[in-house]
This record gives sequence, structure tokens and C-alpha cells, in this order.
Amino acid sequence: MIIILMKALRLSAVVLSLLLVATGCSAPAAGSGTGKLNVVVAFYPLQYVVQQVGGDQVNVTSLTQPGVEPHDLELTARQVAAVGSADLVFYERGFQAAVDSAVDTQTPKRVLDGATIVPLRTTPGFTGESATPDPSTSALDPHTWLDPQTMIKYASAVAAQLAQARPAAATDFQTRADALVKELTTLDTEFSAGLASCQRTVFVTSHAAFGYLAERYGLEQVGIAGLTPDAEPTPSRLAEVQKIAQQKGVTTIFSETLASPALANALASDLGLKTDVLDPLEGITSSSRGTDYPSVMRSNLTALRTANGCQ
Repeated sequence: MIIILMKALRLSAVVLSLLLVATGCSAPAAGSGTGKLNVVVAFYPLQYVVQQVGGDQVNVTSLTQPGVEPHDLELTARQVAAVGSADLVFYERGFQAAVDSAVDTQTPKRVLDGATIVPLRTTPGFTGESATPDPSTSALDPHTWLDPQTMIKYASAVAAQLAQARPAAATDFQTRADALVKELTTLDTEFSAGLASCQRTVFVTSHAAFGYLAERYGLEQVGIAGLTPDAEPTPSRLAEVQKIAQQKGVTTIFSETLASPALANALASDLGLKTDVLDPLEGITSSSRGTDYPSVMRSNLTALRTANGCQ
């Protein structure tokens, strides 16, 4: 009996030791102040802001993987679950239906909707045989991030949300947000100065993603297709774009990084014009002309200045 009792006591001590070790080695809860906050973002520009503001306090998961076209994103069960367990979800309602649905059904702790920070504007589409915009087919344009001033507003909003999730780090979040705002303000100034004096203000792009950028800097975007890269333009729309390009002295037809350049190349060939890339920054890949938001935006600025004869 004594031997059995001693064995039982030794077993209990081992179990207790294992429990103590497991407890001591387990990761702290994300909001405890010591572990990283888990932030889920919908696509790249939002990821960039959170990483810059959150620094080493955050673990960022993007629902749109590099190289994936975000407009028609579908989520896996694991991604949907990640939305529900996140300390913060940063997305833009109206852009990716699957993300909207995941946010609605999973009810994460904190949600930041970019469309409440910068309201989306409506852009008419082109249907049937019409070459002019059709208001009845208007859709919300999600590409607000191509205006650096939108990203400045995002930085402040993200800092506020992260501070709510981890009040002890609020000063650090604000300091990092201030640094990001300074960098984005410099970028905005470069665009304003670089596009202030151009021979042409019209530019033609395959994907009508640059409306906010064009409006901010006094340019006029002419999209071959609509707001989504896979939209098929009508023959009459193609003819209208050709006419505009000739009348406005356009030198370049722009394609983009994540979509086929075939349509832009064909139009440029028909008109005897150059081709180049304007990146809508929906993701960073090895083909991107830069490694992050500011560097790709500066590549876009160079391309626009060259195509439009800016001084």
C-alpha cells in the first residue's frame, strides 16, 4: 500500500510539473499587453498601414495573398475563422463580398471599415452598345488608397483602434502613425508638384482604378474597361477610347501588374502608341515596380509624368 501511495504521489508531482511548464510557456493572450495583437486585413494597402503603425506589437494576416487579384476573392474556412478570432479586422465594405460576409457572420472584437473613413464614390459603367457612361450601371469605386491623403486618414484611424486594443502601447502607435503620416505627406507633395505642369492631363488605363488619384491631382482617367480588371469593354467603348486618345494626344496606354496587358497592348498597337504600367497597388509581387506602397506609387508618378509630358 505504501509503495502504491508513493508511486501515486510521484505521478501527481510529474503531472503538476507538466501543467506548470505548459502554463509558463504558453503564449499570452493577444490583448494582454505582452503578446502581439492579431490583425486581419483584407488586402495590401491596408496591410501596409497596419504594419507601419503597429510595428512589432502586431501580427498581420492579409486575406488576399500576393499575386491574387482581390476583386473576386474567395475565403477558405481557416481565413473566415481568422476573421472571427482577430483583435482587429481592417477591410473596405463593398469591395470584397466574401470579406463583408465573414465580418458579418464572425463578429470580430474590433472592425475598421475603410469606407467609413473615406466614403466610396459611384462611377458609371459602360453597357450595351453605348460608348458613354451609363448612370444606371453605377458602381462604388473602392480604390481610395491610390490617393495618399486617404492613406494618411487610414494611419490615424488604425492608431486609434490599436490603442483601444492595447492602451499601454498607445503612445508608440501614435508615434509610428505620425512617422507614417509624415512620409505619406511627402509622397502627396511629390505628386502635387510632379503633376502640376503637364502637356496633357488625360491618361488611358485598362482598369479604371485611378479615379481618386486623378481627381486629387487634376488629371482625367479614361478607362478602357470598368472598375474590375476582367470587365470586357464593348466595341463602341473601344472606339470611343481610341477617339479620345487621338484627340487628346495621348502617348501611352497603361496596363497593370496583376491583370493581362493584352487589351492595352492591342489598343496601343492599333494607335501606334507606347505601353507602360500603372499599378493599382492591390498587391505586391516580384513584378511590382517597388517593394512597398511608397515606392510603387513613386513608380506610378514617374510613368504618369513621362506619358503626359510633365515638367
